[in-house]
Amino acid sequence: MVATPIGNLGDITVRALDTLRAADVIACEDTRRTRTLLGHYGIDTRTVAYGHDETRSGRVLGLLRAGLEVALVSDAGTPGISDPGGGAVRAAREAGFAVIPIPGASAVTALLSVAGTSAQGVRFYGFCSPKPGRRRSQLERLLADGAPFVLFEGPHRVLKLLTDLAAAAPERPIVLGRELTKLHEEVLVGSAADLHGELGGRTRIVGEMTLLVTEHRPRRGPATPQ
Repeated sequence: MVATPIGNLGDITVRALDTLRAADVIACEDTRRTRTLLGHYGIDTRTVAYGHDETRSGRVLGLLRAGLEVALVSDAGTPGISDPGGGAVRAAREAGFAVIPIPGASAVTALLSVAGTSAQGVRFYGFCSPKPGRRRSQLERLLADGAPFVLFEGPHRVLKLLTDLAAAAPERPIVLGRELTKLHEEVLVGSAADLHGELGGRTRIVGEMTLLVTEHRPRRGPATPQ
């Protein structure tokens, strides 16, 4: 399981590059995304897609049974965190194959490192449902637990997510990272309403979002770019 950059191609580790070069095949969430990284580093290892359907993890298992060493990657970051890679891990382990982590970049730890709050007790949830009723139910359960938690969201649904958070927990401070490690990276801090006002006032919202809903209000003021 090989972690790849979440944006800046320079964030890959030496061990990850060595593993990608040495593997017989690289199993990718999307081969087109991975080939950009491989081309940047001159790696010509064969690639195959393992897809978004966990039943397709059988393709990875077939490669392992053929005696091949497989390096599995997601589109960005650490595989198996919020992508279909977990199915391949389970299938490989149940079949008796070793599964080895090659750690590296992760949007979760990147955001926590600049949040200015303790990471103790933080819960990772990932993407909420795109369906409004289910999303609100998921948020209510997370907020009722009282612990800080991390969410992922895309640019097209982030305002809806912030609207639901503002209604359910108007006083819970949020640290939002957009385009982490990329050229237009920014970190915003404030309530859900603050962040909705900041992002909603833009002509266009771009980039993937990572949000930490904290327990305690950070020292910085609302919606403050860093």
